[in-house]
Amino acid sequence: MIAKINLQNVGPIHNLKLDQLGSINIAIGPNGSGKTFLLKTLYASLKAIESYRRGKELKNLGDLLTDKIHWTFQPWKIGDLVEKGEKDLSVSIESTDNERLSYSFGPSTAKSITKIESSFHPRKENSVFLPAKEILSLRDLIIKSNTLDRDFGFDDTYSDLAKALYPTGKGRNLKGFADARTKLDNALQGKIEYDEERQEWVFKDHKNQVHAISVTSEGIKKLSIIDVLLGNHYLSRDSVIFIDEPESALHPALISNFMEIINDLSDMGIQFFMATHSYFVIKKLYLIAQKYNKHIPVLSFETEGGVTYGDLSTVMPDNSIIDESIKLYKEEVNL
Repeated sequence: MIAKINLQNVGPIHNLKLDQLGSINIAIGPNGSGKTFLLKTLYASLKAIESYRRGKELKNLGDLLTDKIHWTFQPWKIGDLVEKGEKDLSVSIESTDNERLSYSFGPSTAKSITKIESSFHPRKENSVFLPAKEILSLRDLIIKSNTLDRDFGFDDTYSDLAKALYPTGKGRNLKGFADARTKLDNALQGKIEYDEERQEWVFKDHKNQVHAISVTSEGIKKLSIIDVLLGNHYLSRDSVIFIDEPESALHPALISNFMEIINDLSDMGIQFFMATHSYFVIKKLYLIAQKYNKHIPVLSFETEGGVTYGDLSTVMPDNSIIDESIKLYKEEVNL
């Protein structure tokens, strides 16, 4: 599990340092303040570590990291990710086992990270990034665009996820994972399955009616991705899941169910990093933190590049999302 992070001059993030990450971590703040930058930076770093010395991979860690950052952010040159007016971007990530990855590069860097140190052991676990938009119906197009055509458009968060969504494999899940899949099934009133005859994903509801993936709701497809990744054993204990806008396309009741399932999976050893604009997400996680006395760090991003920290186990933090909710309430009262 990622225990500590230290980011300097990463895009809009001027200085972010946190030494007590939890199994669930949440980033909130205005658009363009750095939430997705944080998730993608951690994701690209972790995927490079996972690829290093895995299978027949012969590239060194610096080349793997450069490629992953390049295809995750898709800048003209990776130096464009350095905060404007600053000399160097630097990133440090430390695990609960005291493994550490650190690297830095300047604004003129094109496609080569040379300042890099790592004490991470090879990882057999997989991390995954769930973007705000569902991808099941676009899976083949994403793989073709990114892997075959090597075009900018769908970045590596999309293509990595598309490749991970292979049909469910055989073998039993851990009980906690199986329980989470059952909760997903009940919440969605069905599940996504792979139709070998059609060679595509379909949604089979609890009445055994089969629906084409193209006419299945965005919310169902989005949550079903978790079920597929648990079922095909891509996810395991010590996997890390990054979720951008978990509330996207979900009814508030499904948001609540989703947060409960995330809490269950975090108790099984999966770590979560989420960026959200939703009061429902924050409030539900606050209730979970209070109910289970659970450490859930909150990173509140500001438009000027600053970050403040809080913990949902102690207090609901001041933030623009709640401020807007209160503003609407006051407007209603004044009517």
